[in-house]
Amino acid sequence: MELPERIRDAAHLDDLLSEPSAAAIDGIRAADGDVLVLGAGGKMGPTLARMARRAMDAAGLRFRIIAVARFSSSELRHTLEAQGIETIPCDLLDETAVEALPDAPNVVFMAGRKFGSTGDEPLTWAMNSHVPAIVCRRYRQSRIVAFSTGNVYGLTRRGRGGSREEDVPAPIGEYAMSCLGRERMFEYFSARSGTRVAILRLNYAVEMRYGVLVDLAQRIASGASIDLAMGYVNVIWQGDANAMAIAALAHAASPALILNVAGPEELSVRAISDDLARRMGSTVSFAGAEMNDALLSNAARGYELLGTPRVDTRRLLAWTADWVQRGGESLGKPTHFESRAGRF
Repeated sequence: MELPERIRDAAHLDDLLSEPSAAAIDGIRAADGDVLVLGAGGKMGPTLARMARRAMDAAGLRFRIIAVARFSSSELRHTLEAQGIETIPCDLLDETAVEALPDAPNVVFMAGRKFGSTGDEPLTWAMNSHVPAIVCRRYRQSRIVAFSTGNVYGLTRRGRGGSREEDVPAPIGEYAMSCLGRERMFEYFSARSGTRVAILRLNYAVEMRYGVLVDLAQRIASGASIDLAMGYVNVIWQGDANAMAIAALAHAASPALILNVAGPEELSVRAISDDLARRMGSTVSFAGAEMNDALLSNAARGYELLGTPRVDTRRLLAWTADWVQRGGESLGKPTHFESRAGRF
């Protein structure tokens, strides 16, 4: 993968985000069948589905990639279909509609709800804990890769390398609790029905239109101060997270396999903010002070099985500073990564 010094525009960005790694191509080859992407309309879904298509083509296979979402935007459907991806509109809370979805030996589960959780907790629990049960009943014979979140760990002391898969979960807030509920549903059906499952605890994916680095760069550009309460963070290029998820198809197992998907470093929010400000020719101010713990994950086990990140922190900072300074496209969805109370 040849990395550019800067990302020209959204089309160039999507090309980079959907370029498969060697491990992703191997994962598609091992999957040896159609791939159904559930919840494909979110921030990561479109480029993951496109990467799966590109990996399938690179492997010389002719199976289908099928993207399933509500698809409130017809433009997204047209874009995916132009890329050789089939699309099906579906509300995953509708059990009858899920039953009508096509059979597929491979499923990537990306559905979930985070923002807006506070104030409508029942819907959050339904999406994050009930929908997985619906999907597991429908696709109990399939291989399933399910996205989760590092939020299920709770805060861990900095300097120890981040939470590991064997650590006891300690979710803070109802969003994180409902995500642990999601995992328990996949684990239950994996044990009961023998469904092969890989659960990926993601923490945090970034690209140029969304993510922790964009949040920081936008605050710097606007002259707002940076809150240091959550003083340390992991970030991983979304294209690398996509690739690791597709590679995980080859490792789904019963009992369910749990892997962290995260950046390799415990990044100081103060240090990366200073770096972004320097690259943007700006200044940065801070509020508060760093605590001794943060939401951090150790992804060493995931790297062993799913491949290592191709894009390092230095390049991510350079790309982000350039993109935000040029007024590049933004999703306008702050991550609220600084929340220590788990309220989103």
